[in-house]
Amino acid sequence: MLKINLLPVRQLKKRAKARKQLFGMFGLLILILAVLMIVGVLQAHKISNLESDIATLQSKKDSFTPTLNKIAKLKKDREELKRKTDIINKLKSESSLTVRVLDEVANRIDNQRMWLESLSQANSSLKLSGVALDNQTIAQFMDNLKDSPFVKDVTLTGSSLKVVSGRNLKSFELNCVVAEPERPASDTSSVK
Repeated sequence: MLKINLLPVRQLKKRAKARKQLFGMFGLLILILAVLMIVGVLQAHKISNLESDIATLQSKKDSFTPTLNKIAKLKKDREELKRKTDIINKLKSESSLTVRVLDEVANRIDNQRMWLESLSQANSSLKLSGVALDNQTIAQFMDNLKDSPFVKDVTLTGSSLKVVSGRNLKSFELNCVVAEPERPASDTSSVK
């Protein structure tokens, strides 16, 4: 005898397989959503920790602001004092330079053979004009000025004949460059 199975086994197997696939996909979707949710919670926790760290650091930074402002003010005051000190030192050196240059000119002039009529100094320029007995006296005076550590360059800008009390004398004009003598290297390294 022949047996015929009238139950739709194939369809039942296909449905069971489809149901398994559907549950598998649904389970996989739930697993993916769970993983994403866990990652999201962890990221939210990290963000919250970082925001609290930022707030803490910002409050620390704000607490240092008065100190930073004081430091900036002190730096500004120090620069201003340095500028004023430099101006004072420059004025001192320029005033002492003028005195020293006048002393050098007075010590190097031959009072018996010449005299000065005018002397003017502007910054590093010194202009002298006077009267001498002859050209040799003027040349001797120029050489004496060149030997001075404060006078760097002496130039005769003019010489002419001048009659004084019936005598023929030489009128002259000199231009000089004056400056402080350079200090030895050992002195400049110790001064700061």
